[in-house]
Amino acid sequence: MTEHEHVRVAVIGSGFGGLGAAVRLRREGVTDFVVLERADSVGGTWRDNSYPGCACDVPSHLYSFSFAPNPDWPRTFSGQEHIRAYLEHVTDVFRLRSHLRFNSEVKMMTWDAERLRWVVETSSGTLTADVVVSATGPLSDPKTPDVPGIDTFPGKVFHSARWDHDYDLRGKRVAMVGTGASAIQIVPSIQPDVAKLTLFQRTPPWVMPRVDRPITGAERWLHRQLPFTSQARRGLLWGLRELQVQAFTKRPNELGLVEQLAKRNMARAIKDPELRAKLTPSYRIGCKRILLSSTYYPALAQPNVDVVASGLGEVRGSTVVAADGTEAEVDAIVFGTGFHVTDMPIADRVVGAEGKTLAEAWGSGMKSLRGATAAGFPNWMTIIGPNTGLGNSSMILMIESQLNYMADYLRQLDVLGGRAALDARPGAVDAWNHRVQERMKRTVWNTGGCTSWYLDDNGVNTTIWPGTTTEFRGATRRVDLAEYDLLRPPPEPEAAPKRRTKKRVEAGA
Repeated sequence: MTEHEHVRVAVIGSGFGGLGAAVRLRREGVTDFVVLERADSVGGTWRDNSYPGCACDVPSHLYSFSFAPNPDWPRTFSGQEHIRAYLEHVTDVFRLRSHLRFNSEVKMMTWDAERLRWVVETSSGTLTADVVVSATGPLSDPKTPDVPGIDTFPGKVFHSARWDHDYDLRGKRVAMVGTGASAIQIVPSIQPDVAKLTLFQRTPPWVMPRVDRPITGAERWLHRQLPFTSQARRGLLWGLRELQVQAFTKRPNELGLVEQLAKRNMARAIKDPELRAKLTPSYRIGCKRILLSSTYYPALAQPNVDVVASGLGEVRGSTVVAADGTEAEVDAIVFGTGFHVTDMPIADRVVGAEGKTLAEAWGSGMKSLRGATAAGFPNWMTIIGPNTGLGNSSMILMIESQLNYMADYLRQLDVLGGRAALDARPGAVDAWNHRVQERMKRTVWNTGGCTSWYLDDNGVNTTIWPGTTTEFRGATRRVDLAEYDLLRPPPEPEAAPKRRTKKRVEAGA
């Protein structure tokens, strides 16, 4: 085999998960690592999603690393530009630039069983690594539906995560497809400028008010001078969300009061009974992601907006046709249709010990051990893996828990010594997955009566964690070696014994 650059750890992706992994590696004393990034800058989903109105629906002080608090968040809910700037700041403060490899998209990762290492082929070259930490995230590859006739459309078409900033929507007739977290931010941002906005809605979301405001200079000064005040603010935000978990996971019927609050939020802005009926969900709140906006409903009530209670069915030239037959002439189509979450494209690029891709191994559904490792894929870990998502709190909490697990994983390899790899035992993976799915049966995500992106094609929830962030932190604090098989390099073949030859003695010598 050709010799390539070799590193202890290869991290894939430079969003929150990848940068968090890089910081934790340095804090653990591991400096022999690279961060492979397909784009030309850090930020992950907060780099890729730059659509109008893009912002986080988790409060700023909770949507940041515990080891890198930011006393200068400008708003209680930060915008995309502020979060991206924060990630650039983390990159600089923790001196990660030298580890970054931009424009290095991973094409294939293949396990070398002879040498117990991963061969990582990228668009900028090939390297090998003892351990791979995949932090590509579930919101990295846009999902665009295959709409009949879309190739005949003469206007502009793009996904919310690939916003075309060179195209001016002012005065245009725009079709917005989808009503998820991105769409409810885009709609009120573009509505005042477009001539006509037609919203194609397959399923209406539950929308609660977004209580956003500027953080005052006095507050920021206080957080800078007395850091414990920022920690207290974060702790309060976290604690309130931990208390909400029981309703989502064990007592969904208690969410009826929250539904009433959401309906009142709608009624304040939507006076037309027919439009209100279109916008009222028929499933339990929380089954799909609860969205936050104080401007979405007022935008839908404007005269230049039409809500079509049906998905986009086909395109005929410049005419978009809903599944219920409703037609509209438009100049641009914007897809706010989400991402490949339960069928992550990176899984097609990971080839494990048995020569199968991760996508093949997950053919009947994603499953992992503690959201981090998969059977048959030694020394391969994922950040934000199966069943680590949250429905009501900050994913940074889950990421930091997985970083604890990653750190202990590397410590265990050090203790074992020599060339070694850990491979999750199939029985351990199945046992963990069984416990998770048993707990999932009572949750609002499984019983709420909706079809959401939390569920895979088999109707199994392979996305959400059915418990508190505290429980997950406990479950990932340490690596249990009993859940893994220890792999060592195969023994080298013994050399054939040398044949002994007698020395010839010449006569008279």
